[in-house]
Amino acid sequence: MMNPNELNALISLLDDPDEGVFSHIKTKIVSLGQDVIPVLENAWEHSFNPLLQTRIENIIHTIQFQKIAEELRHWSKNNEHTLLEGALLVARYQYPDLDTAKLNKQLEQIKHDIWLELNDNLTALERTRVINHILFDVHQYSGNTVNYYAPQNSYINNVIESKKGNPLSLSIIYAIIAQSLALPIYGVNLPEHFVLAYRDENDFLQPSAKNDSSPILFYINPFSRGAVFGRKEIDAFLKQLKMKPLAEHYNACSNLDIIKRLIRNLINSYEKLGYPDKSQELQSLLNSIST
Repeated sequence: MMNPNELNALISLLDDPDEGVFSHIKTKIVSLGQDVIPVLENAWEHSFNPLLQTRIENIIHTIQFQKIAEELRHWSKNNEHTLLEGALLVARYQYPDLDTAKLNKQLEQIKHDIWLELNDNLTALERTRVINHILFDVHQYSGNTVNYYAPQNSYINNVIESKKGNPLSLSIIYAIIAQSLALPIYGVNLPEHFVLAYRDENDFLQPSAKNDSSPILFYINPFSRGAVFGRKEIDAFLKQLKMKPLAEHYNACSNLDIIKRLIRNLINSYEKLGYPDKSQELQSLLNSIST
């Protein structure tokens, strides 16, 4: 950590009208990492200079973005990474001070409510009905049909708070809860939609990074309140899209595949809203976990 006096001296130079000077100072401050954020925030609060405040905000965002990118890369290379961890990292792109403890508590409540209704004698279909009842009837989650393409539908904290989401975000929450209860329910990367698969009860292995060919008992559509359907419906859906059926359209995908799709959804959302800077940043996040 730089000497406080030296750091404050650097910050005081941030209002220099020369972009070259600002770029040099920014690079130096950003290299110091997360520890300088409280100092920058203090300087912002005590400044009445709009240019200085804007540049401090720029630097703080850059530091936070680099941290998230680093953690997301680490998450993508860790074989034990969880879907919840990945979704929270994506949410921290927009909400760097996200209160994860509060979100975990809300998810734990749903999990507890489902657990109370489960027993070893229930079939896979009966267990799915229990999840559907607790998630959609008791906790009143539903598909956001009004603002379907809004970025908020892709941030797990917003979905948990509003109880409304798109097919992917609802599937993520459904899968996180189901897997925490040792139920073999995983994502299926359908084109233009996202659903879940209830895999064979005797196969509790996590899906591999590639396609997983374990037997599927049935599929679940969280966007339609957990409606259950079979392979024939996927056949018909792909035929409607005029797409050639591929193994990935029927089999469980990895957590990494799901988080990549989550980021792609956000890129598309921000492009539609006219925020190219956010789209570009998210594209760089996607590139960092795609290599």
